[in-house]
Amino acid sequence: MVSVMKSFKIAVAFMMIVLMSSAFAIAKTPVAAENKISVAVAANFISAFKEISADFESKTKIKVECTFSSTGNLYNQIANGAPYDVFLSADEERPAKLYKDGVADKPFIYAKGHAILWSANRDFCRQASWQDALKKDQIKKVSIANTKTAPYGAAAKIALEAAGMWNGLQSKLVNAQDIAQSFQYASTAAVDAGFCAMSASVSPEGKKGCFFVIHEAPEIIQSACVLKRTTNRAAVEKFVEFLSSPAAKEIKVKYGYR
Repeated sequence: MVSVMKSFKIAVAFMMIVLMSSAFAIAKTPVAAENKISVAVAANFISAFKEISADFESKTKIKVECTFSSTGNLYNQIANGAPYDVFLSADEERPAKLYKDGVADKPFIYAKGHAILWSANRDFCRQASWQDALKKDQIKKVSIANTKTAPYGAAAKIALEAAGMWNGLQSKLVNAQDIAQSFQYASTAAVDAGFCAMSASVSPEGKKGCFFVIHEAPEIIQSACVLKRTTNRAAVEKFVEFLSSPAAKEIKVKYGYR
């Protein structure tokens, strides 16, 4: 009889442990979901965003999952239902369109950037201007981000057209998927120079080369929006607020944004 009672008590204790574990797991799941957001980020903002998101995570314990690509590619993904919570574009046009289409909340500006012409060869910048540097016979290949999907590529095209060099440079241009890839081509010397974002110049690799600021390129106004499909509104709002915080602004200035 004692043995039966002992076995019964053990069984009850085991069941209690199982039930408590299940309850804990159920209670824990929503918290885990609330502590994670997904952000689609324009490629020019990679370095700055990594620092900003790391700082945000350390202060809030909210995990930030990010996808980096050209603005156009990210926009197409979102238009086709990609489950991002926030979209950090490199232009104003696409977030505005998502807002107009009822897919996103009202956009807001989070950064302003500028295009540069960067080279791993410091002798490249001994010329009087970026136009003169591109006209040198030894310059055979120049990378540029896709002018249709990457705003920084589009800005570089505007500058080249203003200088009357767009058509004449076609045989030398190497198209990159986005501005990050354009810098990759230039930093690995796969091309002689590349049109990049100012943020590339302050990276460890960027500091090894030289660059011209493309004053003829328009300043790039970078807008963001919260997608209405988000299920983590509270966490997303904390992140959006952090984007305009003094800590985030300091990081953006460090990478050449204002």
